[in-house]
Amino acid sequence: MDFSIQLDKVCKSFGGHRVVNDMSIRIPEGSIYGFLGPNGAGKTTTIRIIMGILYPDSGSVSVLGVANPELVKDKLGYLPEEKGLYKKMKTLELISYFGQLKGMPKQAARHRASALLEEFGLAASAQEKCDTLSKGMGQKVQILATLIHDPELVVLDEPFSGLDPINVELVRQVILDLKQKGKTVIFSTHVMEQAEQICDYVLLVNHGRKLLDGTVAEVRQSNLQTISVEYTGNPEAFKLEGVTRVNDMGNRAEISIAANVDPQGILKTLLSRLNIRSFSIKEPTLHEVFVRTVKESEA
Repeated sequence: MDFSIQLDKVCKSFGGHRVVNDMSIRIPEGSIYGFLGPNGAGKTTTIRIIMGILYPDSGSVSVLGVANPELVKDKLGYLPEEKGLYKKMKTLELISYFGQLKGMPKQAARHRASALLEEFGLAASAQEKCDTLSKGMGQKVQILATLIHDPELVVLDEPFSGLDPINVELVRQVILDLKQKGKTVIFSTHVMEQAEQICDYVLLVNHGRKLLDGTVAEVRQSNLQTISVEYTGNPEAFKLEGVTRVNDMGNRAEISIAANVDPQGILKTLLSRLNIRSFSIKEPTLHEVFVRTVKESEA
C-alpha cells in the first residue's frame, strides 16, 4: 500500500505544553481520512504539521513522498479552520488569485475559476464581492479556492462547521468526488455521522495522543458491544455489572457493554426487571466509540 502521509513519533509543544504527543499515522493514497477528537485534542496542530505550516519538535514527517511539505506545496490544497475571504475582492477574482498563488498562469487560473463557479452553481455570483455572499456561498467559494489548482492532497479543517444541511451535503459530495478522482482527502470534524458515512479511515485523538485509528469498521469493532432495547419500566434496571454506558431515551435505550460480557446474560437479567418489547445487538456507532474512548482516556 502506498501512503500519501506518514508521521512517525511526531511531537509538538507550545510554551512547555505538549500539544501533539508521539503521533504515528499512515494515510493511504486515494483515501478519505477523518481526524476526530474534542476541541483542543491536537487535530489542527497535526494538520498544520502535515501542511508544513508548523514543524515538529521531534519525529519525522513524509508528505507525498518528501520530508519537507514546502517542496510539494503546489500539490496541496488546504481549507483552514479559521476561514475568511478578502471581502472586497470579487468571487471570480479571489478564486483565480489563489490559483496564481499555487503557480497557475493568470489566464489559466481565471478560466479554471470560471469553470468551477459554473460547476458549483455560482456563475451568477462571479462578479459579486465576497462580503455580499451568504455563509454557505462563502464556504463554497473558499472550497473552490482550495481546489482550483487540482491538488493531489486536500486537507479540510472542520469543513462542515456552521453549514446548513444543504451545504453540508454539498461539501460531502465534493469530498466523495475528490476520492473518485484519485485524490487523498483529510478532514477534521465533530460530526460523527458525516465521518461514518464517507471516511475510509479515521483517527481519534485526545490530549495530543492517538487513541484509535484504522478503517471505520475496525474502529467500530474495537472492544465494545452495543445493545438496543425497547422497554417499559424503571431504567435503574440497566445498572448492571459489565454495562459501561447507557443512553436512555425514555422507552428505548442503547447499552454499551464490555467485550467479555455475554449479551444474553444481560437480556436474561433485564427480562426479570423490565417489560422488554425488543432487544437487538448491534455494532456501536462511531459516536458511541468516540464518547467511550475519550472518557476512558480521561479516567
